[in-house]
Amino acid sequence: MSSIADLPSFSAKKKTAGPSTPPGSQGSHRWGVILAGGDGQRLLPLTRTLTGDDRPKQFCALTGSKTLLQRTRHRVSRAIPEMQTLLMLTRKHENYFADEVQEVEPSCLLIQPHNLGTATAIAYCVTRLRQMDPHGVVAFFPSDHHFANDQVFIGHIDSAFAQARLQPERVILLGIEPEAPEEDYGWIEPGTPLVGESANHIFEVARFWEKPTRAVASDLMVRGCLWNSFVMVGAVGAFIGIIQRTLPNLLACFESMWATTSPGMEDRALDGLYLGLPRANFSDEVLSARPSSLAVMRARGLGWTDLGDPERVFSTFLR
Repeated sequence: MSSIADLPSFSAKKKTAGPSTPPGSQGSHRWGVILAGGDGQRLLPLTRTLTGDDRPKQFCALTGSKTLLQRTRHRVSRAIPEMQTLLMLTRKHENYFADEVQEVEPSCLLIQPHNLGTATAIAYCVTRLRQMDPHGVVAFFPSDHHFANDQVFIGHIDSAFAQARLQPERVILLGIEPEAPEEDYGWIEPGTPLVGESANHIFEVARFWEKPTRAVASDLMVRGCLWNSFVMVGAVGAFIGIIQRTLPNLLACFESMWATTSPGMEDRALDGLYLGLPRANFSDEVLSARPSSLAVMRARGLGWTDLGDPERVFSTFLR
């Protein structure tokens, strides 16, 4: 299996034929993808002050010596082998992540030519993962979130993987039990509990509420709605299916590229493909459009924060 994308500065690294542990060996089809390709525009005034440059927040150490990406990788490694954890990055950020990924196998680096939104990044990931392990079950993790209790978080991820195997047609979302009527978060309205032992905390998805007013958020909180963490777990086929039903042209572009690209030519093919793709948002254009393909797991005790603005950063790290 050839490397997906190697930047020029990585050309001296030894190219591998893929993970040293073959997909599915030792009974594991568990994969992780850390989404670290965003530009971090909302937090840029703060990160520019801290670092003196325009690096996105996932490459910043907001407290201590570890960047948010390093913290996320450490957290995810408690649930998923490093050789089955992929990093979604963007080429223009190379100067900020090059040192951080020196020891990462090239086959675990998915480097997109441009940031065209979360739907495009996820379509890239799942079409490549289908080639690597068609029976895989994958979890997606934003790289710029904070969890006060990693152990509890990993327990929920393990439960989500188990649920995804029981219902391979659904994507499982991690819904955070809210602590306040937050206006800047997306919310998930749970529907009917799923049948089974976990029916008390896994539900169908009734609908999404994106950045509601405070009055609406207060009502959502009373009604048992959940913050949308954008942590997702599902069979590779479930992600392929939901993109097929919502953004079929986007999926077809990636499938055609992989089908017609010779080994070693992926970089050039991706460059050409990304030139013709529009931006696409996974929450708005995929999840909200297909709630029937989803389930939400109620999560509590995680101490979760989306570090999307300076006020939340200060309240999280400096209180």
